[in-house]
Amino acid sequence: MTATRRAGNVSLLLLLLLCLLATATGCATEQRHRPSVVVTTNILGDLTRNVVGDEAEVTVLMQPGADPHSFGVSAPQAAAMEQADLVVHNGLGLEENVLRHVEAARDSGVPTLAVGESVDPMTYAGGESAGQPDPHFWTDPVRVRKAVRLIGDRVVRHVEGVDAAAVRKNAERYGAELAGLHTSMRDAFASVPADRRRLVTNHHVFGYLADRYGFRVVGAVIPSGTTLASPSASDLDSLATAVRKAGVPAIFADSSQPDRLAQVLKRESGIDVDVVPLFSESLTPKGQGAATYLQMMRANTEAITKGLTSR
Repeated sequence: MTATRRAGNVSLLLLLLLCLLATATGCATEQRHRPSVVVTTNILGDLTRNVVGDEAEVTVLMQPGADPHSFGVSAPQAAAMEQADLVVHNGLGLEENVLRHVEAARDSGVPTLAVGESVDPMTYAGGESAGQPDPHFWTDPVRVRKAVRLIGDRVVRHVEGVDAAAVRKNAERYGAELAGLHTSMRDAFASVPADRRRLVTNHHVFGYLADRYGFRVVGAVIPSGTTLASPSASDLDSLATAVRKAGVPAIFADSSQPDRLAQVLKRESGIDVDVVPLFSESLTPKGQGAATYLQMMRANTEAITKGLTSR
C-alpha cells in the first residue's frame, strides 16, 4: 500500500470518527435538553402526563400504593427536582417528607406549582386538623379539572421546547373526560337516599367529595387529615357513639393503608358496619383497580354507592 493511499485511509477513518463523535454529542445534547417535569404524587403525575403527553419527560416521585404523607425521595430524585424545568406538587402540607426538597428546587430557581393552593382549597371542619387547609382536593373532579388547566398553563409558560398548542389540546381533551366523570358521579350518588349520605373514613380525606355531592362526614377513625396521627381510646369511643347515632352501614378505609383501626372500631364498639376499602390517596399498579385517576374515582363511586345502599 502506498504512503498516499495509507494517508487517505487514515484521513477517511478520522473523518468517520469525527462524524460519530458529532452524532453522539448531538444525541447527548438533545437528551440533556429534553424538557423535564417532576411531579411529587402519583395522582398529580397521572394528571400531568395527560396534559403533557409526549411534549416533555414527566418523572413521578411517589410509587403506586405509597402514602403521600410519609413517602420520601432518594438523592438522585432530589437532584432531578433541582434540574427540572418545572416541579408540580400538591402543597397544603400533604407531602410532609418531600416539602424541603420542593423548597430547595424553588430556591435553586426551578418554577414550582402547588396545585392544591390554587383550586379553592377547603379547611377541615373537625378533628385534630380543624381549621387547617385540607389538601385532598382530588376527591372533587370539578376542582381537578381546574387543576388540569393550571398545570397546562404552567407547562406552557415555564417548560421551553414544548408545543403549546398540543399541551392546551391535551388539557382540553382531558378536561372533557373529567367533566364526564363529574356527571357520572353525580348521577350515581343520586341513588343514595338523603338519610344515608353519611361518611365515616379511616382519616379525614373525603371532605371535598362530601361537599360536592351532598354527603355529611360523620367522623374518621383517625381524627386528623394525616395518616401519621393516631387515635386515642376516647377518640374511638366518640366515633363509635357518632356511628351508632347516625346509623351508617359502612366505614370506608384507605386501600393504601391497613384497615386495622377500622376493624378494631367495629370489633371493640360492637357496631354492625361493613369496612369498605377505597382508593383515596394513591393510585395502584396496573391491573389492581386504580392505575389512573379516572379509574380510581369510578371505583370509589361504585364502592361508596354500594356500601351505603346495600343494606
